[in-house]
Amino acid sequence: MGLNDTPSGNRYTIGLFGPRNVGKSSLVNKLLGQDLVLTSDVAGTTTDPVSKSMELLPIGPVLFVDTAGLDDEGELGLKRVDKSYEALRKCDLALFVLDASRQGGKFSEMAEQFLRESRKRNMPTIVVVNKCEIAEGPISYRECFDIPTDIPIVCTDALSGSGIEDLKQAIIKCAKQDDAPIGLTDGIVNKGDVVLLVTPIDSAAPKGRLILPQQQVIRDILDRGAMALVVKETEVKAAITALDKAPDIVITDSQAFKSVANDIPPDMPLTSFSIIFARQKGDLAQQLQGARALDTLEAGDRILISEGCTHHRQCNDIGTVKIPKLVRKIQPDVEFAWTSGGEYPRDLSGYKLIIHCGACMLNRREMQYRLGEADTQGIPIANYGMVIAYCNGILERAIRPFGI
Repeated sequence: MGLNDTPSGNRYTIGLFGPRNVGKSSLVNKLLGQDLVLTSDVAGTTTDPVSKSMELLPIGPVLFVDTAGLDDEGELGLKRVDKSYEALRKCDLALFVLDASRQGGKFSEMAEQFLRESRKRNMPTIVVVNKCEIAEGPISYRECFDIPTDIPIVCTDALSGSGIEDLKQAIIKCAKQDDAPIGLTDGIVNKGDVVLLVTPIDSAAPKGRLILPQQQVIRDILDRGAMALVVKETEVKAAITALDKAPDIVITDSQAFKSVANDIPPDMPLTSFSIIFARQKGDLAQQLQGARALDTLEAGDRILISEGCTHHRQCNDIGTVKIPKLVRKIQPDVEFAWTSGGEYPRDLSGYKLIIHCGACMLNRREMQYRLGEADTQGIPIANYGMVIAYCNGILERAIRPFGI
């Protein structure tokens, strides 16, 4: 991702689902206006979810996710189906694609099952009946596929391009954006404020640039008409001395929480990039309870550490080294398991606590799913920044700017 690109976690995500060989990939190419997704007459060409970005006005930046067929077979095929339903977790809108020439029977059952899943997530859904130009005669697709009357249907033919504009308009009409997340610094940064940002440059930092959470927070601060002063953790005292007025708030990388807290006055507002993202992507109060659950850990308890992205692990990696080391100061005899990227267990019952990253690479839909599953199964879930703050005895201070 370039510095000028909208992160995938901030794009409106549209997933295409349905049986094999109904033209999902061809529809993606027509919607994008480019042949970017591999297509073939051979059923099962798409094996893993494939994501492609574009601008779709007036929605703005969107992400199309093409998935494997929901009727895939065999041991490997069933795993592909699981991956397709896994992709549904992060979608804001679903397109369920059917073939006009393959009607009723198992396709109606598949549509019923899928629409049931999308309703559970309160997700707007459009049924796309593709290959309409090769269908014989006028057909009531709603009736032959048993599609409920409240689900819009659009007829297309991806080969000729027929109905693609109708599909775009249906997407625009159905897109729900009224539940857009709050801004990253809403309520904690105001116009004219001076914000001190602490960004350590260690071995895990990308060469020549800032990491994504830092980039996004800086942009959000500038959009508010506030001023950002960016320093390393070794320059915090010098920066405060150089300013004519005290910073209105200090936002730090969570890994520098302890040193920054020691270097600034105790009454100066302080929080972290990770906690800011935890509030934007999820429920801050739920994760606060999760952090406090660290005190309930007992010997033999298992903890799941989950990251929303995949990256090369450094020797002093935050998720596999630093956080386990901090937690073991509270309870030495705990066990850890790790997931990354799209991985997230359906059954969380084997864990006493989940510790999750800030989710800058996940969209709000996906993070809400993860928080919801933890809540439903009664497993406390906490955020990296909140756990680090708790282990350093400054959690209450770190969440004070948010008024909870």
